[in-house]
Parts: sequence; structure tokens; C-alpha cells
Amino acid sequence: MRGRAEPICRGFTILELMIVVAIVGVLAAIAYPGYVEYTKKTRRAETAAVLQEAAQAVERHFSRTGSYSGAIVPDRSPVAGMAVYDVRLAEGSATDGGYIITASAVSGGIVAGDDCATMTINALGQTTPADNKCWRQ
Repeated sequence: MRGRAEPICRGFTILELMIVVAIVGVLAAIAYPGYVEYTKKTRRAETAAVLQEAAQAVERHFSRTGSYSGAIVPDRSPVAGMAVYDVRLAEGSATDGGYIITASAVSGGIVAGDDCATMTINALGQTTPADNKCWRQ
């Protein structure tokens, strides 16, 4: 006696596959913006730390020599191997204490076009932008 013939091969239907793709798409649409914002926050915090470290190095130079002139800002990118911000030291005036250290976002980076694309700190400890979003004070 022979029984019913069982199907030899079973797979996914196109409808099942489309449902899975739709679910993955919805999850990605929800998760990706959060990931991008988290990455920006991390880069801002790292850059704020780099700027403060650079200000300390410049102040140490001033303590040794009595002048900000000739101070060197440590060349340290916030993310190893990938420059996110370009950090530069500029001589300032009496109103800002003598120097300004600026971190500008590298074009094409994840923080380019962000509200905190340019961050500065001067000899008086004044920061721009002055909001908590960029400096987390």
C-alpha cells in the first residue's frame, strides 16, 4: 500500500519573505536615527574632552614660558584612525584671554552639518556654542 506523496521540497513563499523584509525595514527606520544621534553625542563629548586637553596643554606652555606664543596643540583625533574634527590653535585678543582653540567638523563626517560642527574654547574657559547640547555642562 502506498501512502500519499509528500512534497519533497518546501521553502518560503514570496508573501512570507515580503513580510520579513517589511518588518526589518520598519525596525531599521526606527533604529537608524537613534544610532546617528547617539554617534553624534559621543563625538561631541570626545571633542569637548580633546579641546579641554588642548587648553590644558596651552596653559602648561604658558606656565613654563610666560607666553601663549609657540604653544602646540596635541594632534589627537577624537576617534582613532578617523578624523572627525580638525583642532587648531589661534592667537586671541585681550577679550578672550590670549588664545582660542577651535574644533571644526571634517566635511563628509557624521557631525558635519550638526549644530555643534564648530566648537571653541578660549583662555577664559568660555565655550561656543554655549549650550549644554555640545558641551554637556
